[in-house]
This record gives sequence, C-alpha cells and structure tokens, in this order.
Amino acid sequence: MSVDTLACTYAALICHDAGLATSSDNIQKAITAAGLEVRETLPILFARFLEKKSLSSLFAAATAAAPTGAPAAAAAAAPAAGGAAPAAAAAKKPVEEEAEDDMGFDLFG
Repeated sequence: MSVDTLACTYAALICHDAGLATSSDNIQKAITAAGLEVRETLPILFARFLEKKSLSSLFAAATAAAPTGAPAAAAAAAPAAGGAAPAAAAAKKPVEEEAEDDMGFDLFG
C-alpha cells in the first residue's frame, strides 16, 4: 500500500471512531491535521466507497472471514477417531538432542 492510501484509510478509521461522517472533507481534514498531503482524488474515492459500504459492515465481514482454530481442532480430534492413533503415537517419539561438538574452540578462555 502506498502512503497516500494508508493515510486515507487511517483518516477514515479516525472519522468513524470519532462518530463523524466519512465524507471526503472529513477525511481530508484528518489527513491535513496529521501533516500529510495526498492526491486530491483519494479522499473522494474513499468517501464514495464508504457511502456504499459502511466501515461497520466491513469490520463485520472481516471478523466473519477471520481464520479460526478449526484445522488444529480437527487434527487433534483425528486420533480420537481411532484409525490414526498408532501412527500418532509413533510420531510423538522424543527427539534426542545431538551432542555438542567442542572442536577445540572455547569462546571464554
């Protein structure tokens, strides 16, 4: 993402969090207050997009599509099914650590 796009995104989030309308004027004011300059068209584009989809609905869609721990839970439940239990027990053998080789080098002496 470019700096301009990030500035408009953060400005829109600030306006939404403050309870202000996410209009192009408010987005531009937030960007100006931050001491940044962006292309004149970007706040307009962001505001037009947010007229059709509110930030609240975008947040809800993002949380609904967020990955969950379901694959890990399914993998943990697989040995309970019965067929894979012996293979899982064989895979959990403790790994022996390799002995450290001195090679005649002593860092501290």
